[in-house]
Amino acid sequence: MTRKLDRRQFIAATGAVGLAGLAGCTGGGDGDGETTTTESGGEETTTTESGGEETTTTESGNGGSTRLSWHAGGTGGTYFPLSNEFKSVIEGSTDFTVQVQSTGASVENVGSLARGDADFALIQNDVAYFAKNGTGIEAFEGNPIENLSGVATLYPETIHIVTLSDTGVETPADLSGKTINTGDLGSGTQVNANQILEALGVTDYNEQNTGFSQASDQLKNGDIDAAFVVGGWPVGAIEELAATEDVVIVPVDGDDREAVKGAAPFYADDEIPAGTYGLESPAPTVSVQAMIATNAEQPDATVEAVTAAIFDNVDELTIKTDFISKETAQDGMSIDLHPGAQAYFG
Repeated sequence: MTRKLDRRQFIAATGAVGLAGLAGCTGGGDGDGETTTTESGGEETTTTESGGEETTTTESGNGGSTRLSWHAGGTGGTYFPLSNEFKSVIEGSTDFTVQVQSTGASVENVGSLARGDADFALIQNDVAYFAKNGTGIEAFEGNPIENLSGVATLYPETIHIVTLSDTGVETPADLSGKTINTGDLGSGTQVNANQILEALGVTDYNEQNTGFSQASDQLKNGDIDAAFVVGGWPVGAIEELAATEDVVIVPVDGDDREAVKGAAPFYADDEIPAGTYGLESPAPTVSVQAMIATNAEQPDATVEAVTAAIFDNVDELTIKTDFISKETAQDGMSIDLHPGAQAYFG
């Protein structure tokens, strides 16, 4: 069934997720998970299984005061593996233990920070701006997230419009009338997808909403024609797809690129290099910026220690190391810094 996506429908989708977070509802499990707790050497280890995913958290035997909750994104994107690298350097140079949780990413993570369910999270700089200023997305309209604070920017979040060679989709205009996965409901990916499709003049299409990994499966199975994936290249889910399929990245260039950049101030020129995902030539596109955020309730000393652990140990990271540095960590920062981060960066 083909439908025209209008702003009212988009608002309903994103608002349902975001407003639930803003209302202060207690975050909880969905009842289908299993938690196992063991104690050894004064430490408590909790393993939780939910929806086929497993999260392990270790707490020191001091009442859990050194445990930090870090919300990432889908397991097929860049946020999740990068957050686990941050976990390693933080735990290696501080007394904190870190629980990394897979989530629906930016918009969901803002709600978790607002409620205090997350201590730190990765989000997009455009979503951070919308949330802090109570604008842009209906979930935040008139409901600014006043306790949202910045820590550091990290790397360009590249907009991938992914398809396969046998779909016949080669240009943005070819997306009209197609079935498109725009990302998880309420995610930053969905926000970007809707802005970009509108800017490109694509208003008539079938919409699907899942995370990166599920979208990859949908492409392989022929259930969708294209998917939006936002993340620093190379995105794991797309690499896996390219191992068995002929991946095409729909180019956003020329007048199309200018139209997208004119739709919002957060988009910048970007390019996916040749060789990535098996591409024979570079794919022009646009990007936003990934960043670390926290909330105002985090102690200054905690934020300063976490920030120092990451940026004093960038040489221990393996993901996006061409972009992550102390010198560039305020490029594109769209909200006020937390005092603890300010103390580190000076």
